[in-house]
Amino acid sequence: MYELIRPLLFALDAEIAHGLTLYAADVAQRSGISGWIAKPPSDLPVRAFGIDFPNPVGLAAGLDKNGAHLDGLAALGFGFVEIGTVTPRPQAGNDKPRMFRLPRHEAIINRLGFNNEGIDALVRNVHKASFRGVLGINIGKNKDTPNERAVDDYLACLERAYPLASYITVNISSPNTQGLRDLQEEETLRRFIGTLREAQERLAGQHGKRKPMLLKIAPDLSDNELDAMAEVLLASGIDGVICTNTTIERAEVAGDPNAHETGGLSGRPLFARSTAVLRGMHARLAGKLPLVGVGGILDGDSAAGKIEAGATLVQLYSGLVYRGPGLIAEAVAEIRRRGLAA
Repeated sequence: MYELIRPLLFALDAEIAHGLTLYAADVAQRSGISGWIAKPPSDLPVRAFGIDFPNPVGLAAGLDKNGAHLDGLAALGFGFVEIGTVTPRPQAGNDKPRMFRLPRHEAIINRLGFNNEGIDALVRNVHKASFRGVLGINIGKNKDTPNERAVDDYLACLERAYPLASYITVNISSPNTQGLRDLQEEETLRRFIGTLREAQERLAGQHGKRKPMLLKIAPDLSDNELDAMAEVLLASGIDGVICTNTTIERAEVAGDPNAHETGGLSGRPLFARSTAVLRGMHARLAGKLPLVGVGGILDGDSAAGKIEAGATLVQLYSGLVYRGPGLIAEAVAEIRRRGLAA
């Protein structure tokens, strides 16, 4: 069915099509026809970070920034759903247009800039949803918060999101908030993660349950930067790593009419780069931290490839734009066929 409607969606502005797709998922769920759009996968249980996942294929952050479409998206068969990135205060994000398709490369460039309605709105939306599955909440900082005070924004979001989340993702790797990736520098990261870890343990005592904290990293780090990051992460007690966010590199899409657009590149051209970072982090961390593989998954083979490279779980986003929700079941089926579920 998605193959029939994709040309109509691609005739629209990418961000308008994004919103329309979310609306359609909600309507399908409320009408009880989500299973007609895409047959949900059968269970393939995986345990990671102390959480039991019904299957290892999740939704990456960015599609539902405000947690306003949880029920519709969950009905498609994801093993877990990650919402956000959310910031303490609402912000409009960058000027439009800010999302561009590169169909020849099955890719997307976005420079949305953490456009969201703020943590309070996200909390209200989660409370209203019926979804009771595995929920990740991805947190960030407001654009006008200087890096010297960035940790305050993350702490504010962590406090509000903690009671509702199955796990928290700390996003310091988006290329669309100026200076954000500077927080990945070794000494800055050490202090930053240390402060958040202290808050995590305090909140665990306060709420009577410890929620895992994951760090989402960029695909554009050098080997030396990855070496230093791995040392920090192993020493910090963080629970896992998401590899990776979007890339600022354009070599794979050179010559495309939209290749010059600034922002983060996702989709098929990101697969090799993000998977190399995933494989490298798996080796550096010696299997001591579970990893989530995301970036360039457009079929079952690439989903299984992430698991073979060291991931315990995978996440989809751009692949859904090009393949539709049937990609979820295809990815689960291939991971099952290869016997890769942990």
